[in-house]
Amino acid sequence: MTEFALVLPVLALILFGVIQFGIVFNNYVTLTDATRAGARRAAVSRDDPNRDSVVMDAIRSSATDLDSSKLSVPPPSSSWDPGSDVTVTASYPYSISLLGLVVKSGRLSSTTTERVE
Repeated sequence: MTEFALVLPVLALILFGVIQFGIVFNNYVTLTDATRAGARRAAVSRDDPNRDSVVMDAIRSSATDLDSSKLSVPPPSSSWDPGSDVTVTASYPYSISLLGLVVKSGRLSSTTTERVE
């Protein structure tokens, strides 16, 4: 019983750390998928007069698991000539906290580049 009482806090800390890391990793995968969706939308939206807002809306609608008010989506960068590259970037804040203390925080960032069709 004494050994269990000594080991339980360490095991609980490891378990909560794994859960927090899993949440951050899920946010990163969602962010990466959203930038892919936005880059694909940008690749086929060369002739659209509102292409920047269409691409940013595609990113936001693909990132449904993330809080859209915290999601930062700058306009895509490209010359929009056929065959040129279009780069889409998005970032999202994260924080890993254990027992109420923030251990690590920052911004997750994802960038995807595709060719304009």
